[in-house]
Amino acid sequence: MNPSSAPTRSDVPAYNPRNYLNSPATGLRSWLVTQDHKRIGVMFMIATTVFFAVGGLFAMLIRLELLTPGPTIVDAMTYNRLFTLHGVVMVFLFMIPAIPSGFGNFLLPIMLGAKDVAFPKLNLLSFYVYLLGAVLALWGMIHGGADTGWTFYTPYSTQTVTRIVPILLGVFIIGFSSILTGLNFIVTTHTLRAPGMTWTRMPLFIWSIYATSVIQVLATPVLGMTLLLVAVENAFGWGIFDPARGGDPVLFQHFFWFYSHPAVYIMVLPGMAVISEVVCAFSRKNIFGYNAVAYSSLGIAFVGFFTWGHHLFTSGQSAFDAGIFGVLSMFVGIFTAIKVFNWTATMYKGSISFKTPFAYFVGFLFFLVFGGMTGVALATVSLDVHWQDTYFVVAHFHFIMVGSVIMAFLAALHYWFPKITGRSYPEGWGLVGATLVILGFNFTFIPQFLLGNEGMPRRYFSYPERFWALNVASTAGASVLAFGLLLILVYMLVSLKWGPVAGQNPWHSRGFEWMVPSPPPPENWETTPVFSHGPHNYDEPEEAPGHVHPEPRHAS
Repeated sequence: MNPSSAPTRSDVPAYNPRNYLNSPATGLRSWLVTQDHKRIGVMFMIATTVFFAVGGLFAMLIRLELLTPGPTIVDAMTYNRLFTLHGVVMVFLFMIPAIPSGFGNFLLPIMLGAKDVAFPKLNLLSFYVYLLGAVLALWGMIHGGADTGWTFYTPYSTQTVTRIVPILLGVFIIGFSSILTGLNFIVTTHTLRAPGMTWTRMPLFIWSIYATSVIQVLATPVLGMTLLLVAVENAFGWGIFDPARGGDPVLFQHFFWFYSHPAVYIMVLPGMAVISEVVCAFSRKNIFGYNAVAYSSLGIAFVGFFTWGHHLFTSGQSAFDAGIFGVLSMFVGIFTAIKVFNWTATMYKGSISFKTPFAYFVGFLFFLVFGGMTGVALATVSLDVHWQDTYFVVAHFHFIMVGSVIMAFLAALHYWFPKITGRSYPEGWGLVGATLVILGFNFTFIPQFLLGNEGMPRRYFSYPERFWALNVASTAGASVLAFGLLLILVYMLVSLKWGPVAGQNPWHSRGFEWMVPSPPPPENWETTPVFSHGPHNYDEPEEAPGHVHPEPRHAS
């Protein structure tokens, strides 16, 4: 950005009256037919937050059932349905779309200096395709449910007495939303960058969202094909994956995990995108090792396609295959470690401002590193055989995936809340909520690591009394976590209407998105910006408010 003309400082001006929320049209219909990427992003945020609450409700019912060794509040079949629906909702309706479809839609064009995404109509279509798939999946959950687990393993999915086909078709349709969103982001990044916005000047948020989009476009069709085959086999009794009908269940596992392991990075990479922005803003430093952090996102996306076999260590694959997949799985840890070391180096000698988004950054680092180390352990074949299908795997997945994604989602929500709404939330309550969520999550899943190491299998309706104390501790932790999330929901909703005006840039961040008013105007930038430096630029004095230089001007 031209340093002499780009507004970044916040003097807490009046609430921007000309913004995407009320201009050029208001009312429900204007939102339903909008092509504004910011409004579509907000609608994704609302929808995914609702499904986050639904998935959390299922989780609390599971923990309440496991409060005692025998039956507590539901029967065995209902319990099977609960953990299946919890997984389906959290993975496909919340964690995969939450950050890329919500915050990615809102921020990516602004960060690139563009007025919108490349295909605005396609962008709106992706939202309605997501809603259609979600409604169909929820309808299937209400009318029959599923008892197969969110992985839909055969022969469970082909011999179940539940009505699994609507849920399979719902997830199949949701996959098209991911493909459309990923395609839109890739084309936007390639074609709509403002003058001077070279690849090495792009915010790290965009690098991770771009890598995520590549995975979405390449891997999601494999999941769609696989789930469609399961639905056809279930509906017509064909022998594709069911061994009783001549099918091959291991073939299903290969197909499913070829998508679902890259899907891990569809969930985590956007979280890393958020963290890269937050650590710079609250350390008041440029990112340490920009190129390493940027290219490691592409490295994770690439290697992630070759690690699916570590989910099949006990399926009968050869020792050679198991060894290769184990080594490749550990190789992913190298690219993750690059990010962690560079984030840590960014904080070194920085002017740390311990605000709520930074608290979630700290939580993200802990969950990512701790969960990642347990992942390296699970990639060791001899250890995985012992921990396979125990609560150790459940705890690992929730630490590395759910914990990291929730930390990043809440960091993004608090960091960009003033940009999206123009309002501030109560900082004190924000830190209280962050403390409750982080502690509650640890108290929920650390006991599950211990349960798994002692041999308690996952997905069991009842358990021996020797596991009782740890299950009580886990349920108590889940209660603390739920209370923390409820507190966050309450003060965020209150702040939407009664929160104080935040000003253009309350964090004094150097991110490009903070150079436009809060909330942003419908066209994002009044004139096309010209970028002359990379993101953040904390080495330079803080710039005074002014007007962005119009195009065409070539940056140095």
